[in-house]
Amino acid sequence: MRCPYCQHQESKVVDSRPTEEGASIRRRRQCMACGRRFTTYEQIEVVPMTVKKKSGGIEVFDRNKILKGLIKSCEKRPVPLEAMEAAVDDIEMTLEAKMVKQISSDEIGEMILERLKDLDEVAYVRFASVYRRFQDIDSFMAELEALRQKKTD
Repeated sequence: MRCPYCQHQESKVVDSRPTEEGASIRRRRQCMACGRRFTTYEQIEVVPMTVKKKSGGIEVFDRNKILKGLIKSCEKRPVPLEAMEAAVDDIEMTLEAKMVKQISSDEIGEMILERLKDLDEVAYVRFASVYRRFQDIDSFMAELEALRQKKTD
């Protein structure tokens, strides 16, 4: 590690301890040339996950967008905010477990629909109508029939 005082390349670690949050390690180093001490922090490099949109654009994954969509779908429905946040947590953990750098918005949409089925059927239909872009009553009815079939299975 380069010394910030004399720019010498070699230093030794004198003390090392985790930070309070445990997200990084604080290291006290001593320069091998000038003997001065300095502090460095080591942390895990997190590569943000990106989302490939239907339009072809790419943006950084944002869990708040999922939560906003759930809140909108569950508006005036008896679904507690905690349940929506738990669904978002579950989606985020599932995506992180896949260990991919990029995911399609379609995959995320399907994951949201799966969670909404268990939370509230009306919210599910609201989200599906926007997400699947129903063009007519027949496509809407087909989705309702599929939901009814899964409920009886």
